[in-house]
Amino acid sequence: MDEIIIDKGCGLDVHKETVVGCVMGSGIKKEIRTFSTMTEDLFRLKSWLSEKGITHVAMESTGPYWKPVFNVLEDSFEVILANARHIKNVPGRKTDVKDSEWICKLLRSGLLAASFVPPRSIRELRDLTRYRRKLTQAVSSEKNRVQKVLEDANVKLSSVVSDTFGVSASRMIEAILSGNLDADSISDLAVGKLKGKRGELKKALVGNVQDHHRFMIQASLDHIQSLEKILSGYGSTDKRSFVALRKCIGNAQKSSGH
Repeated sequence: MDEIIIDKGCGLDVHKETVVGCVMGSGIKKEIRTFSTMTEDLFRLKSWLSEKGITHVAMESTGPYWKPVFNVLEDSFEVILANARHIKNVPGRKTDVKDSEWICKLLRSGLLAASFVPPRSIRELRDLTRYRRKLTQAVSSEKNRVQKVLEDANVKLSSVVSDTFGVSASRMIEAILSGNLDADSISDLAVGKLKGKRGELKKALVGNVQDHHRFMIQASLDHIQSLEKILSGYGSTDKRSFVALRKCIGNAQKSSGH
């Protein structure tokens, strides 16, 4: 580990509350400092590294704690996100060497393999996509809950209609929530092809609906409405993100000569 590949580097040991940084390089006295992970302190860390003439920074990819540090430093330094297992398996470490110092030594010796970190716009798009998937799953879960509550109330609506949240079924559920338990009048709310199934609907709508069931169904419907409102706002956000994605792809193709 005597050969030096990177002249001036910094190793960061990132925790939830603190970041320990070790700087080493030609013309620099080895120094270890501890900063909090508050944004103001992360910018103090950035200023310190700039003052020392640091060009490369390395840290472990442990949990989510590296992300805010990476976001602050990525525009000013070559930041290497290294796999924690890889760092641990590199031989030659002495027991009294601090984590940040060991990372710095590995960095300067060129022994750290950088994990791929997508550009910020791609990271943001990935966050949006993951969150939209979570919201969509939450909507599905609430719809399933409504069907289970209807079954608990012995309202067999799903046995007759193909979509419990279609126009006809939604109108019938709203009638039940309003306190209407008359199967004849509720079945009259059917539209389209379901009008031909009024006999089956009458039987399916005779249940044992209690206030508890109404409360549960209304709570789920309210939640679905709020989730769908959030999802409806994704259109413009997605458009901006995909524009950024296309720009990144274009830049990558230019840099590769394609």
